Parts: sequence; structure tokens; C-alpha cells
Amino acid sequence: MLTIEKFCLSLNHQSLLKDFNLQVAGGEIVTIMGPSGCGKSTFLAALAGTLDSQFSCSGLVELAGKSLLSLPQAEREVGMLFQDDLLFPHFNVAQNLRYGLAANQHPQADVIIAQALQEAGMAGYQLRDIASLSGGQRARVSVLRSLLAEPKLLLLDEPFSKLDKPLRKQFRAFVKAKIETLAIPAILVTHDAEDCLQAPAISIF
Repeated sequence: MLTIEKFCLSLNHQSLLKDFNLQVAGGEIVTIMGPSGCGKSTFLAALAGTLDSQFSCSGLVELAGKSLLSLPQAEREVGMLFQDDLLFPHFNVAQNLRYGLAANQHPQADVIIAQALQEAGMAGYQLRDIASLSGGQRARVSVLRSLLAEPKLLLLDEPFSKLDKPLRKQFRAFVKAKIETLAIPAILVTHDAEDCLQAPAISIF
């Protein structure tokens, strides 16, 4: 469960968001909508611990019983998906996925990677170069890498925006199914109503 209470976000002491409250249960995907540049990505950065120094935030942000705002980024257990897949081009598929594995999974890394790829419809892709993958395959590898780190929360920053329409529909279904299966809370920000993975969508900016 993610609990946000009286959350405030400011830029150089100018208020962008005030007294915002939200609860997101495991397996639930809350969509936050708003036009480009309104501050959606900044809100996610505050939750992830990557907020630029010119911004400040306050309030209660609690994930699985831990206060996030008091923790450094590395200890927050928050996964991120962006518009770009951010895969390492000099690594093959398995090496990219191994980078995301939680530390306690390394002894079984090969088995876990093979199973994850099979579930994503990419069985046998371990040694494939990233450059040889289609856009949809790269997107799936990016999701798998984020989820293999076993995050307690997944943040999605318009991850579907650069995919063509048929692929977007397929990829949205894949991401939704993964989040629901793992039963982790997720927040998606977008400016496109078609990207909503679960109802309702909210606007806070």
C-alpha cells in the first residue's frame, strides 16, 4: 500500500501542489493526467527520490510501512519506467535483465531470466543484441528489468507515448497484467486518456 497525505511540492518556494492525498493498493494503478510540462514527472521524481534541488516536497509518503521521504533513493525500492527504454546497448538481453535483478536472486539468475522472457513471449532471447529487437520487444525487456528488481512501487512516466498505436495497446495490456500479478501499487502519469490502465484517472495539476 502506498499512502500519501498532505503532500506539498514547491519550486523555489512557489507552490505547485498542496495538501494532496492518495492511497494506492497493491495491484492498483492510479493514473494522473495533465498536459505536458505541468509537473507530473516532477511528482514522480519526488516519490522516487530523484527530485532536482530547486524543488522541495513535504508531507507523508509511506510505502509498505516505511516513510519514503526520509530515505535515500537507493533504499526506497521504487521502480521507474520512462518514455525511452533506457536499455544498455552494449549489453545483450540477459545482461540487461541481470542488471535489474534483486541481490538475493543472483544465484538463480539464469533461471529467473529465462522464465521472465518466456512469460513475455521472448523465450530464447537471452543472447540477442538490444539493437536487433523491435520497439515492442525493447519495451518488454525494460519492464522486465524494472520488475526483476522487486520494487514495492512502480512509477510509469508516459511509457507508451513513443510506441505506435497497435503496439501501445498490446504493451499496455502486458504492463497491466504484470502489475496486477505482482500486486504492487503503481502510478502512471500521462496526457493521453487512452493510456489509462485502470479507472479512474485523476488530475492534480
